[in-house]
Amino acid sequence: MEKINLNEYLASNEYPGRGIAVAMAPDGRQMFIGYFIMGRSENSRNRVFVKEPDGIRTQAYDPAKLADPSLIIYHPVRQMGRGLIVTNGDQTDTIRDSLLAGKSYIDALRTRCYEPDGPNYTPRISGVVDQDGSFCLSILKSADGDPACSHRYFYEYDAPLAGEGRFIHTYQENAEPLPSFEGEPRRVSVSAPDAETLASQVWASLNEDNKVSLFVQYIHLATGERETVILNKHGEQAHAASKVPN
Repeated sequence: MEKINLNEYLASNEYPGRGIAVAMAPDGRQMFIGYFIMGRSENSRNRVFVKEPDGIRTQAYDPAKLADPSLIIYHPVRQMGRGLIVTNGDQTDTIRDSLLAGKSYIDALRTRCYEPDGPNYTPRISGVVDQDGSFCLSILKSADGDPACSHRYFYEYDAPLAGEGRFIHTYQENAEPLPSFEGEPRRVSVSAPDAETLASQVWASLNEDNKVSLFVQYIHLATGERETVILNKHGEQAHAASKVPN
């Protein structure tokens, strides 16, 4: 598979929707995990990422304008020991509960399907990163927009080579209805040496009208130390960085 530049890829797509990236930093010692959300409606754009003790959650920026919380308020990121779960919906908790019960992320996601938001039927994308840098990505989607059938795809990777990783997102392009992501997670290159640099690059690459929030975390594989950056288009938490010891 051709390796593409993550920032160039994002800049070329007006509306990739929500996206998950997992990659090895150029130094080969840190993993980075990125998750962003975008929105076209007022309800989708009325959100911010808020830090939690074990990750982040989405929150309405203006509660008075929150029309339907069912698919936009959730915990995208949950820490599991030295690992991490990141998804675009409440399947984060489905995966966490399955792992805590001694089952797998695949067992968890076999109980779920695409989001009930026809005619788009937004795919559910998920990632699970282990403490050794190995990771899994998955996408649950409808059969080319037909809700009568669910398709579930699972991809498992060893720790990637330095400066590269994989990226998956919900929508192939900005159209009506929104077409689901197609093919394997994209093989991408990254050159940023730290979380703040990467967050700035990705944020600048996302469409200015549609971007909402971004989470980037670097995990040092040897020590478990984490550096986290959250950028929100609205609110005081924009450009907040913190180092979190294991």
